Amino acid sequence: MRRAEIVTSIILGILSLYFMWKSGEAPSWNPDIARFDNIGFIDGEGPGSGFWPFWLSAIMLICCIWIGINWYRKTSPQSVSEEPFLDSYGKKMLLMVGGGLLGFLGLIHIVGFYGAMFIFLFYYMKFLGRHSTRITLTISVFMPVISFFFFDIAMRIVLPKGYLEPLFIPLYDIFL
Repeated sequence: MRRAEIVTSIILGILSLYFMWKSGEAPSWNPDIARFDNIGFIDGEGPGSGFWPFWLSAIMLICCIWIGINWYRKTSPQSVSEEPFLDSYGKKMLLMVGGGLLGFLGLIHIVGFYGAMFIFLFYYMKFLGRHSTRITLTISVFMPVISFFFFDIAMRIVLPKGYLEPLFIPLYDIFL
């Protein structure tokens, strides 16, 4: 457990630094902005395009540093534990959930984001969560529908549709 705590903290700290660096890049629509000019407030506009990613990553980095300090001082229960990070059940669940997430990512290119979301939620709730078919189908259907109306219609952020795109054309005709 002790080793897992510091390794996870280091990996997340490195990711935080990477995200902070990437969020400081100039937006593609305005390459005249210097690096890290878009992480603050822009006069008359509000927060720049990198404001939230940069500062959330900075907070994550501070948390990783604090975890490292606690690990070094051995003040957290995990920093003094000699137990294994994952037992056999934990490893099995990590593979099942991780495999499901990889399947979700792979399916996005085939059946689109919303189709992949339906399949992942069905798999996760029915086979991992052992929920009833009624509740599984209800959530597996309504979450992609709600997400579609939120992202594609309300926010106008078009997510990949894959081979299911013809099913969405009538909805675009109605709402856009």
